[in-house]
Formats: sequence, structure tokens, C-alpha cells
Amino acid sequence: MSLPEERSSELSHVDRAGHVRMVDVSEKAETLREAIARARVRLQSRTLALIEQNQIAKGNVLEVARIAAIMAAKATPQLIPLCHPLPLTHVGVTFELQREQGLILIETSARTTYKTGVEVEALTAATVAALTIYDMCKAVDPTITLEQAYVARKSGGQHGVVEFTPEAPTR
Repeated sequence: MSLPEERSSELSHVDRAGHVRMVDVSEKAETLREAIARARVRLQSRTLALIEQNQIAKGNVLEVARIAAIMAAKATPQLIPLCHPLPLTHVGVTFELQREQGLILIETSARTTYKTGVEVEALTAATVAALTIYDMCKAVDPTITLEQAYVARKSGGQHGVVEFTPEAPTR
């Protein structure tokens, strides 16, 4: 399968013959790159109270989710095809519990000095933290939903700082 000339130049992970490839970053300069990703977990208020009181049978939900997020960021190249292995210099994870809305807001950050960005690492960390919360709490709350995973901010590289805020979801 051959791609038209103009299309192949737009697809960085596809060569002119239409074959998938890993992007060659050999000639790119190393710069400080940072990304922040966010995800939300919606759950029943009773479940949120159990998490706050550390009463979930599987253990401390937020600390296990924090460890899972950090491990996931480091394992991103094993999970996402064609993703470059990066020398991460920092992975951060925070949680904000919003009792009235029945939400846990997850924010992750990833940092490196390298030739390519860390958006996928930050996003992988946020989504795996959300999945971990789901896994640890599903026995007491089968209605848990994972919502709005997105990259909120990135910096470094040729595009500089890019920020994004999604619209509020409708339910």
C-alpha cells in the first residue's frame, strides 16, 4: 500500500510505503520536556468515604494508585507501540477528592530532558491510576466510571507550551 506524497509527510509514524515506523529522533536536540495529564473517577459518595477512611478491603486505594501511576509512566514504551523509552527524571501524582460531586480528580506530571515529549507517559500514569482505583473499589461500587483523561499542559520541544482544558461533560 502506498500513501500519497502529501499524506505521508503528515504521518510521522508511517513511511512513504505505508509501513509503520518508529520516528527517528537522533538529530533532535535534548530539551527539558514536561507534561501534566488529568483524569477523573466518578463513584458513589459511600465509596469515596470508604477510601477517605482507608476502609477498602484491598488497602490504601490512593497510595496504591500513586504507585501504579508511577510504574505505568515508566513502563509506557512496553504498553504503547512505537513510543520511545525515555529517561524520566520525575513522575508526580496528586489526588483531589470532591465529595459533593462524587469525584476523584487525578493529576500526573512527567519530566525528562530528552529529544521527545512526555505527554503519553503522563497520560498513561493518569489513566492507570484511575484503573487502579476502579480495580480496588469495584467490589463495593460497580458503578464507578472513568472520565475525561487528557493532557492538560505540555512544554518543551518545538511547540513550546501548550495548554488544554476540556469542556465540562454533560450527563
